[in-house]
Amino acid sequence: MYALEINNLKKDYKDFSIDIDYLHLKKGCIMGFIGENGAGKSTTIKLILNLINRNNGDIKIMEKDNIEHQNEIKQQIGIVFDESYFHDGLKVKDISKIMGNIYHQWDKGCFQKYIKKFKLPTDKILKDFSRGMKMKLSIAVALSHNAKFLIMDEATSGLDPIVRDEILDVFLDFMQDEDHTIFISSHITSDLEKIADYITFIHDGKIKFSESKDKLLSDYGILKCSNDEFDFINKSAIIGYRKGKFGTEALVLKNKLQQNHHIIDNPSIEDIMLFHVRSERS
Repeated sequence: MYALEINNLKKDYKDFSIDIDYLHLKKGCIMGFIGENGAGKSTTIKLILNLINRNNGDIKIMEKDNIEHQNEIKQQIGIVFDESYFHDGLKVKDISKIMGNIYHQWDKGCFQKYIKKFKLPTDKILKDFSRGMKMKLSIAVALSHNAKFLIMDEATSGLDPIVRDEILDVFLDFMQDEDHTIFISSHITSDLEKIADYITFIHDGKIKFSESKDKLLSDYGILKCSNDEFDFINKSAIIGYRKGKFGTEALVLKNKLQQNHHIIDNPSIEDIMLFHVRSERS
């Protein structure tokens, strides 16, 4: 079963378009959604949530059309954006009352558990909360109405490493239930390396790849050699390269290399993304 299915999705703007032929996420998995600013990550998430109209295509969440069944779907998903949209004059207890009127399965006890876990003050208005505290509050809300599917847009951006690590642990706890799924957009690719099962890379509104994280990290390598040696590398193995005065670095597919005596370093997800976008092509 797929938690998310996107087929032939099209959204046109004056100078930009989203054009996604195919993107599927299996239930019980975490997908990291990466791409540079303006690549289409937030627009894609808004299309998934039916916050903006699409020109063409189909989107299903938990096997239901996201327009036809949007009210039912929104009861089963938790959403965290990069900014808090709760009014600054509210307190934690006010949030619980409001959410109880929105979600049929709002669990006040579960919400209080996360408030205590995140050490959020209950006597302060949200205006006095730090960015990290507001993000923790949004996550507590997303996890307190029996959601099956979390959708997050830059949920950990701007947070310090300790807070981010704490939040990632909460996500991993959430995933202990095999019925749960996470789709998370993030600039912080090191976070995704810790938790993601799949990585999807969007560039200029199109999906460049959507692969198992482990497969990506095992298939690719960073080759380092002299500029002269680089001329003899099998060109079909090269995804992108950067030449400098003292040598060349290239992102390569290791199984297509004909030589095996070169230095091959393990790449990061960030390396793979940057070489796809900001390097020369053979």
